[in-house]
Amino acid sequence: MAEKQEAGRIYPVILSGGSGTRLWPLSRRAYPKQLLPLQSSHSLLQETARRVGGDDFAPLTVICGEEHRFLIAEQFREIGVSPRQIVLEPVARSTAPAAAVASLMLAEEDPEALILLLASDHVITRPDAFLASVRTAARAAAAGALVTFGIPATAPETGYGYIRRGEALPDVEGAFEVGQFVEKPNRETAEGYLEDGGYDWNSGTFLFSAKSMLEEMTRLKPDVVRACRNAIGDGRRDLDFFRLNEASFKTCESISVDYAVMEKTDRAAVVPADMGWSDVGTWSTLWDMSKKNEDNNVCCGDILTHNVKNSYIRTDGRLVAALGLDSVVVVATDDVILVSNRDADVAQDVRAIVEALENKGRKEPFEHTTGYRPWGHSRRIDGGQEGFQVRRVTIKRGGSLSLQRHSKRAEHWVVVSGMAKVTRGDEIFFLRSDESAFIPRDTLHRLENIGSEPLEIIEIQTGDYLGEDDVERLQDAYGRT
Repeated sequence: MAEKQEAGRIYPVILSGGSGTRLWPLSRRAYPKQLLPLQSSHSLLQETARRVGGDDFAPLTVICGEEHRFLIAEQFREIGVSPRQIVLEPVARSTAPAAAVASLMLAEEDPEALILLLASDHVITRPDAFLASVRTAARAAAAGALVTFGIPATAPETGYGYIRRGEALPDVEGAFEVGQFVEKPNRETAEGYLEDGGYDWNSGTFLFSAKSMLEEMTRLKPDVVRACRNAIGDGRRDLDFFRLNEASFKTCESISVDYAVMEKTDRAAVVPADMGWSDVGTWSTLWDMSKKNEDNNVCCGDILTHNVKNSYIRTDGRLVAALGLDSVVVVATDDVILVSNRDADVAQDVRAIVEALENKGRKEPFEHTTGYRPWGHSRRIDGGQEGFQVRRVTIKRGGSLSLQRHSKRAEHWVVVSGMAKVTRGDEIFFLRSDESAFIPRDTLHRLENIGSEPLEIIEIQTGDYLGEDDVERLQDAYGRT
């Protein structure tokens, strides 16, 4: 490592991918857990952004997938955060390509840029301790180290990787060389790590200079750097987003930054950080970290319990009544009810349920009955298999559907509240509460909210095929044509 240097400004990079399986059914692929408010009125993504909003940090960069781009942009708008940029990955490729993309893009502006690579879906309950550990890591990174944050192990967890601390770094108090990265152990091995005391959980958070990461990744994974460089060079701006080139990025190996670099480099360092960290990986974990009532239950929503203890019960709407239970998880959405033992190892099996549903071709692993769009959202109320489907559509102030047509379905719109501007073929007209319109199939149409409040309509679709892919967009304010 280089001689001791002062740390400069830190560039946060938030990785917002994820498959939405571990906290299913609340989390889905189309709406993964980082978009959910699980510990406060803000989502995990919003809390992550707020955590790196102080004077120590430059404006943040976000790397995410195509399907979540408008949701993420809207969540930042809600909290008054303007990202430096939102980078869109055309396909998922794990964390090493994301680290390479961030390093390449930020190195153009500042080759010595210190990059804080963050997951978007972690909880930190001690933000002051987090900031103190970041400052320590920044000093090590400024001297050339690639730093990971270790969480002091407090239980023999089998769902985390571990880091064995090596010798202390001579010029950075609180930082250590990495002695060894250890894969997720069995319980007996994890108990040994806990007894030893020199092991930390691997948090998946990293701090490094763009220069150091590119040097090591070029040495260890040159094909990854080459593919990412091409994906940036052939990428393009799209509204408020930067799209990596799909053909180039698809050639990139899908590999984590741990496997690609951290486990092989001699520059790896670890900063133990007792910052109240959790990756919120299971419903059991969420129970552990949530406030409990007098029966040691966590209850969220319209819930009635009798003789229930040590349980996590959550509902998004309908009443849940629970009797005579101990150490269970009950999660009710408007289309799924999950009932599970609260045991941590059993809680890991939610993924198996999701995979089984995927193999059956079910929609539940992928989407809620509510679908989110850049103009607002819609919720499926009824139908979908009998030649009709009913949705409640909410269009935010100033929102507009694309100018579009459907070849296989007609639509009936009834305004519940608000003011709508309707384009239907060559006609333009306005609808208020209790007024309606019929849109025949193959007819160009558009719906716009021109009022000062959200526009609420009931949409009845009829036809032989009601899939969301039966749409031809001719004009769109959100670049989706």
